[in-house]
Amino acid sequence: MDRITKFRATALFLFFGFIVTFFGFRLYLAQVVNANPMQDSGNAFTYYEYIRAARGDILDRNGNVLVSNRASYNLSFINFVINSAADRNDQLLKLVTLCADRGIEYIDHFPVTMERPYEYTLSEYSLGWQNYFQAFMRHMGYDSDTSAPLLIKMMRSALKIPEEWTDEQARRVLGVRYEIALRNGLTDLSAYNFIEDVKEDDLAAILELNVPGLTVKYSTVREYHTSYAAHILGYVGPMSPENWEYFKNVEGYTQDALIGHEGFEYAFEDVLHGVDGTKIVTVDKYGNILEEHYEQEPITGGNLETTIDLNLQMVAEDSMRSTIEKMKDGTDSKIKEDSVEVEGMAVVVMKVKTGEILVCASYPTYDPAQFHDVYNDLVTDPMRPLVNRALNQAYPPGSTYKMVTTVAAIDSGTIGRYTEIEDKGKYTEYEKEGFAPQCLVYTKTGWYTHGVLTVEDALKVSCNYFFYWIGDHMHIDKLDAAGKGLGLGEPTGVELPEVLGQRANPETKAANHTGYDADWYVGDQIPAAIGQSEHRYTPLQLCVYTCTLANQGTRYAATFLNRVVSSDYTSLVRENAPRVMSEYPISDEAFAAYTEGMRKVTQERDGTAYSYFETYNTVSVAAKTGTADMDGQATANGAFVCFAPIEDPEIAIVIYGEKAAHGSSLSYIAKDILNAYFAQDEISDVVNFENRLG
Repeated sequence: MDRITKFRATALFLFFGFIVTFFGFRLYLAQVVNANPMQDSGNAFTYYEYIRAARGDILDRNGNVLVSNRASYNLSFINFVINSAADRNDQLLKLVTLCADRGIEYIDHFPVTMERPYEYTLSEYSLGWQNYFQAFMRHMGYDSDTSAPLLIKMMRSALKIPEEWTDEQARRVLGVRYEIALRNGLTDLSAYNFIEDVKEDDLAAILELNVPGLTVKYSTVREYHTSYAAHILGYVGPMSPENWEYFKNVEGYTQDALIGHEGFEYAFEDVLHGVDGTKIVTVDKYGNILEEHYEQEPITGGNLETTIDLNLQMVAEDSMRSTIEKMKDGTDSKIKEDSVEVEGMAVVVMKVKTGEILVCASYPTYDPAQFHDVYNDLVTDPMRPLVNRALNQAYPPGSTYKMVTTVAAIDSGTIGRYTEIEDKGKYTEYEKEGFAPQCLVYTKTGWYTHGVLTVEDALKVSCNYFFYWIGDHMHIDKLDAAGKGLGLGEPTGVELPEVLGQRANPETKAANHTGYDADWYVGDQIPAAIGQSEHRYTPLQLCVYTCTLANQGTRYAATFLNRVVSSDYTSLVRENAPRVMSEYPISDEAFAAYTEGMRKVTQERDGTAYSYFETYNTVSVAAKTGTADMDGQATANGAFVCFAPIEDPEIAIVIYGEKAAHGSSLSYIAKDILNAYFAQDEISDVVNFENRLG
């Protein structure tokens, strides 16, 4: 009996073991081997949901938040649910009609015009979207050469669009059906975000329609905390065709991802973007969530701490605006009448010993928070407010170039620091050949000259004749080498796209002209010595040049990057360090000559900026003014460069005004910036995230 009982017990145990093993194996096959995260069981549907990661914040050097994120809501379709609705066309018509009535913009990539006569708009889309359209055409069994009107007709029939619907109604619904179809296994696109950042009242109205499969998804959008620095902050938006050609090869980007455009958003995309997440969601045919879990949680981008000083940026932009108003109204006795035509302007401020950019301002400007709303007006404005004049507009430097000529002349042995040259008003060496340039004061009076000058006094009064003489007695290679060594016409190292500019030399002229006009003459070389001829530089390049002068030939890379910290501000990710781009040997004699000459500009009675600085005692300032003729422009441009304090330079400032006529009047802006910078508490110059970083 005992043996029979043991046998039965063993058999029963083996039977239950077999049952457990069998069902465990079936469960393994179902959940592991044969698992499919995108499947339709008839009553339920499982799909991937891409969760867009929030971008990192953008801050100034003192921790002031310039750009962050705010919570927003998107309306997104669950394909399985809308496709399960028997009346989906009617439901979608209600939706698009409400959007049209309320002026709500929604996403529609269907590459056919909204109205008759129907035409394709494929050229407006990237190669990726064009490929998606071809995949749709193949799926529907349509020839690739099908005309747009015929395509609309065939789609109306295939998708059972009622004949009594108007063309507008049909086209709107077909656009939504097209977007949904692309996400039914035809492409790798993520869920169809019908509307992004929907307004609360619009959201309430749409939800009242109870459209099947239309769900609310939490997201974030960029929020601007300042109306300043528009040209360097940039903006976030969809990809252009050119963008996608690059980002399709970058991990973590889909066709409908948002990216940074212009400014910091563009330049530091790799820092700010973050890592998008994925969630696996199972819903029933009514849209009820049965199960959901993250496959990968989204990771917020890093926070970018820039070198910009928001306080100085505000001072610079406000002063630039008020100075332009003074020029235009003609009420300031110090400002010459011909400055009334002033148009655009730019200001750049840098730390001399590090290359950090404290201010980068361009006028006219706009409120970055309103960018998308007023974009069409900005594009058509003849004053070109979208142009970043500081980095992307190259101008002749005028007399601000004369420190290059000073360095080249002294260090090549052409003159010494105390060599005297007499200003005769008109340079007559080539008068027989029809070339006799005049000093500016002689041109205006017909008789006045500066008399006998050394190079220091020539800089002080900005005597063109003195530098004509140097240009005629020195080989262009010497002048060009000095300009190159001081950073003109060279990359600044800045992270944002910049115009390179050009130096005046035989190679540049040959590249810019043809025939006899391409040859280099003495009539090119002499004006080149005073910053005319083929010279064209951006205000940023001029500021790097001014810093290099202050550093006696050490040229630092210009930078907007201070450091990057983690999304929660608990750890330091990256810290930038000053980077020397080049060293140009400037003799002590040349350094002393141009420094003293620039000091005299502001501190001696006949200095070109003395009237603006005669009572100024905040700090000692070495400066140079410039008046630059521009091709095809009746009124000259104005330029002003300076560094301070003279004894131990900390910052350099460059201001450039289109049709400002005289660089001296730009001194108002420089003084406001100098006052603000040197009035700050020392602690504000130090980036203090120590508390945030724990």
